[in-house]
Amino acid sequence: MKVDTLIHGIRRLYTMDPAREGLGLIEHASIATHKNNVVWIGPSKSAPKADTIIQGTGLVGLPGLIDPHTHGIWAGSRSSEFSRRLAGEKYADILESGGGILSTVDATREASLESMRTCLDARLEHMRMRGVTTVETKSGYGLDVATERRMLSAMSGQFLNRHIIRTYLGGHTIPREYRSNRDGYVRQIIEEQLPACAPLADFVDVYCDRGAFNKDEAVAILKAGKAHGLKIRAHAEQVTHTGIAEAAAKLGATCLDHLERIDDAGIAAMANAGTVAVLLPGAQLYLKDTAPPVEAFREANIPIALGTDLNPGSSPVHDIWTIATLACLIQGLTIEEAILGITRNAAKALDLPRHGWLGQGSVANIALFAPPPGEPATVESLVQHMGTAGAKVVIQKGVQVI
Repeated sequence: MKVDTLIHGIRRLYTMDPAREGLGLIEHASIATHKNNVVWIGPSKSAPKADTIIQGTGLVGLPGLIDPHTHGIWAGSRSSEFSRRLAGEKYADILESGGGILSTVDATREASLESMRTCLDARLEHMRMRGVTTVETKSGYGLDVATERRMLSAMSGQFLNRHIIRTYLGGHTIPREYRSNRDGYVRQIIEEQLPACAPLADFVDVYCDRGAFNKDEAVAILKAGKAHGLKIRAHAEQVTHTGIAEAAAKLGATCLDHLERIDDAGIAAMANAGTVAVLLPGAQLYLKDTAPPVEAFREANIPIALGTDLNPGSSPVHDIWTIATLACLIQGLTIEEAILGITRNAAKALDLPRHGWLGQGSVANIALFAPPPGEPATVESLVQHMGTAGAKVVIQKGVQVI
């Protein structure tokens, strides 16, 4: 067995290996990697020899964390809207008055490829410092062919040296110039934007809700994206119930996001299709919204993933650990569910079967964390103590990056 690097003496390693019970805990553990892969994992006393050894003494080990829902590229600021929402104004009303997404669209259309890439890289570096090794991010602040394609180009992992899953979201909202011609914008998405953008993307997404697209429009966009070879996901049942969760699941959606107002038919369709529920407690908190029906997802055996929904308005949250804590506090997840939600289930949401767990054959993405001062080296302490879980070591595809 060839070994490049040994991560040795980890106090508690939570492998998330589906072949192991619970979170796959191994105490006093080591991990051996070769190139991009994990080739051995087990008790430190049985570890193979390696030329490069990284010490994990006293640390908590996890697979590299995964953020399955972000809007990581934008220009401009919407900090003024925060005061308006604190004063009681609804987000949907701000959007319909020309604020919200539309104000970000104005600024992003003016942004250069290089400025987009610089801002995204800074945001991703902050995430990496929290142990995140895979990030999904979306377009959707261009709403025209040129800007949507520029946003997707800016996300290229080839230039940023990061693992990015790219989602095309031209169906984010109706731009100002098409407010009196909704059909025309849907045609532009299907006939112009998708042919130009699909080669740069992994997923197609659509925001189906009040102030955005109705179910028929959303389904047409998702079907067109699927015809271009893109996987399907959707912003579903957030502000109002539309029926898009049921419709998108029946189209084979890999995951559906938000879901605060999903109904029984939508839940049944997701369960039947194997669709992952991506919950976004940051948006729930900032919008003072109600929680999605977590117990119903449990009863239907629907996997639950968690995302930051990082964006400039409704969820300016950069830290996936804060999301894990909020999911427990305001959505009712257990700590085990929250940890699975930012590892193995987040990988399922992005259709990444070799990510989000550690074992022979998994990708060698590994993050090590020190517990808060005076606390034991457990995931419980990392989730309970909000904002303390900075990564001490991050290994991405077998290479130490922190």
